[in-house]
Amino acid sequence: MTKGRLEAFSDGVLAIIITIMVLELKPPHEDSVQAILSLWPKFLSYLLSFVNIAIYWNNHHHMFQATQKINGVVLWLNAHLLFWLSLIPFVTAWMGENYFSTIPTIFYGIVLLMSGIAYYFLAHSLQRLHGHTSTFSKALKNDRKGKLSVIMYAVAIPLSFVHPMIAFSMFVVVTLMWFVPDRRFENIK
Repeated sequence: MTKGRLEAFSDGVLAIIITIMVLELKPPHEDSVQAILSLWPKFLSYLLSFVNIAIYWNNHHHMFQATQKINGVVLWLNAHLLFWLSLIPFVTAWMGENYFSTIPTIFYGIVLLMSGIAYYFLAHSLQRLHGHTSTFSKALKNDRKGKLSVIMYAVAIPLSFVHPMIAFSMFVVVTLMWFVPDRRFENIK
């Protein structure tokens, strides 16, 4: 399989994930401002998840533009990443429906944590495939932001027991860290 097919498949899955998420946003049955304002938890969780999916799509695109070759391990690790990302619509809807209560927020955090770990494994598998002295590996460097993200998710999950909005705030901080695209791979030819 070529990396182009892997990218096209991944793009399609991510587009479906976003579509599923927006379909979970049901319009209110009333035509009042109060009715639309009552949807704030659903919209806020959707917004955070949409931005996260967009960040993964953007960084996945840049990383695979820098990729010269793929193998079976990369295919499976990419599927592993897509699996965790495909759970985002479920935990997004659950968290929004339940006004950021503890258990849905914990599961949202677990899905974000596992997505971060999956992306880390995928990136480092590509690094091993290309060799530690390759241009790809030099661009990846030590991946501080990726490691910090996973640590912050891991810390946020138990903090959900203290107050779910503490965890949610940490999820927002990680998202903001990645909001500016990961430019490490942009200049590789």
